[in-house]
Amino acid sequence: MQTPYQKVSETRMSDRIEKLACCSLPGSGVTRLSYTKEMESAEELVSRWMREAGMIVRRDEMGNLIGRYEGIESEGPALLIGSHLDSVVEAGKYDGILGVIAGIEVIQAMFECNIKPYYPIEVIGFCDEEGARFHTTLLGSRAISGNLCYEDLEIKDENGISVANAMKNYGLDPSIYRRAARDPQSLLGYLELHIEQGPVLEQMNQACGAVSGIAGQSRYLFHIKGLAGHAGTVPVSMRKDALVGAAQMIQTIERIALEYELVATVGKLSVKPGASNVIPGLVEGTLDIRSIDCNRKREALQRIMAESNRICERRGLICVFEKVMESPAVFCSSTMIDVIESALEGHRMKSVQLVSGAGHDAMALVANTDIGMIFVRCRGGVSHHPDEFVAIEDMKKGAAVLLDVVLKIAKADK
Repeated sequence: MQTPYQKVSETRMSDRIEKLACCSLPGSGVTRLSYTKEMESAEELVSRWMREAGMIVRRDEMGNLIGRYEGIESEGPALLIGSHLDSVVEAGKYDGILGVIAGIEVIQAMFECNIKPYYPIEVIGFCDEEGARFHTTLLGSRAISGNLCYEDLEIKDENGISVANAMKNYGLDPSIYRRAARDPQSLLGYLELHIEQGPVLEQMNQACGAVSGIAGQSRYLFHIKGLAGHAGTVPVSMRKDALVGAAQMIQTIERIALEYELVATVGKLSVKPGASNVIPGLVEGTLDIRSIDCNRKREALQRIMAESNRICERRGLICVFEKVMESPAVFCSSTMIDVIESALEGHRMKSVQLVSGAGHDAMALVANTDIGMIFVRCRGGVSHHPDEFVAIEDMKKGAAVLLDVVLKIAKADK
């Protein structure tokens, strides 16, 4: 008799990921936005695979796709396994998708071995994690956690279509979106397998790792106002050049990030008037700063703002920071971490914990239940790019670790 580990098929997982990559707008990489025909095509495939794995499939009021594998205690709390089905523009094949496919593979291995867990298990494909269409993240998981408000449904995409209208066009009734919320008492826990989106596991030469937590994130817009002038007539020593001030400020941000051992990024700059023969009079940009240690992040931000203001004062510039987003750090359950680390050791890998600098659906679910995350190595740490890649043998190891954890938490006999 075969064990469930022998039933885990990396070939099947890889084939399904390739099929889902075809559910995309034309162009480089994968572009699959929420509530679109590309998403509908992806959901049709995932629904079929869930049913093949013995699950009962439904779509909740927000549009999350859910496959349920019944447990002996059908009225007991459910263990959720999930990740997202949407993508950024011109993304890779694995971000989000690997977690959904690995979840289905784990259930299919159990189903083919006639293993029934004590607690029910649900695999979820969240409808919108990336926020690429509406520029607001975690719509699907926030709905399940009960932390979505109707104002979120009024946000519009670049074509002026609101989330609510997109839902209507998708066959959903936005007026009942609150019904997607899950009672915390009905949940046993939440597990998410995800590509690392970083280079640490590759440097360690290890396929998988446990996630200890997800970094808190602060995002700001900044405006540096100087004085535009003729590039040929105003002496350099007399200029109020907003771009030179911004350049010095960006170097300061990098230095402070290194000093505080966190990540800080100026990802966008707009220079005005933006002519080759005009001294820049205004620079607008973004600052993204992340750390698992909220106190450290706060201190670094205070230093960045104070030193940026000093730079601008010396140059006769005015600097203003405007907060646009704040999300706290999220910590994985110590119990979940212990089970994942034990599974790693059982599959001859080192017990290792990593911090996620990227956001995940687990961030929303932590308000309702214990969360655990497994990272899988990706080549070069590349993500959100068509070159994103996970080796087929690493998919198998990740699914095997996930299977171990599910069997333990859902109380299923091998």
